[in-house]
Amino acid sequence: MSIGVKKGDFITIIGSNGAGKSTLLNIISGSIPCDEGSILLGGKEISNIPEYKISKLIGRVFQDPKTGTSPSMTVLENISMAWNKNNRFGLSWGIEKNRVSGIKDSLSKLSLGLEDKLDVKVGLLSGGQRQAMSLLMAAISNPCLLLLDEHMAALDPKTSEIIAHLTDKIVKESKITTLMVTHNLKQAINMGNRIIMMHRGKVVLDIRGKEKESLTQEKLLSLFGQKQSMDIMSDRMMLA
Repeated sequence: MSIGVKKGDFITIIGSNGAGKSTLLNIISGSIPCDEGSILLGGKEISNIPEYKISKLIGRVFQDPKTGTSPSMTVLENISMAWNKNNRFGLSWGIEKNRVSGIKDSLSKLSLGLEDKLDVKVGLLSGGQRQAMSLLMAAISNPCLLLLDEHMAALDPKTSEIIAHLTDKIVKESKITTLMVTHNLKQAINMGNRIIMMHRGKVVLDIRGKEKESLTQEKLLSLFGQKQSMDIMSDRMMLA
């Protein structure tokens, strides 16, 4: 399987359970070793780089809102840690006072009142607030690539729509190249500039441009059904 991603692309990735969507993100981020082939990020080979080093280049938000933040630390401490992500560690204050106003400004843009909860421990926040923070923390260091692994799947429909809006806003404003795995066809169609459909570890559809602009949920379901039917027919022929 080969996928070429242009700088600034916002690609939504869909497919059946077990299609390899999350596995693809795990391989890119270094969580799973690459068995063969290569991964290039900005023209540089990252296939054999340790995950902790790749994390300096890649931001990631997971499905579970609890994964991307530290519950025992305050909102300010969490954001400060993300802000200092690519800086060298030393014996200095983790929170720089001159950055507090900038952090409050960044949080106010989320429109969730977090700018007034700087000293509140993140474990006391709602799932939506924590996921919004995870999204901000993943993007605040201006990574080369942002990976979103079903980051709205564990939220209720209303909160999911809020996070979808924030995702669109942050990606567009920061112009971050983004890969987003989702099971929500409406979000896949409405967000980003390109849709990739996976099935059994392969890319079976790559839709962009005017074709994506005219796409509907019904048409997308029909296309996916056709691909699955062809796969089933192929299996039957092999067993005949």
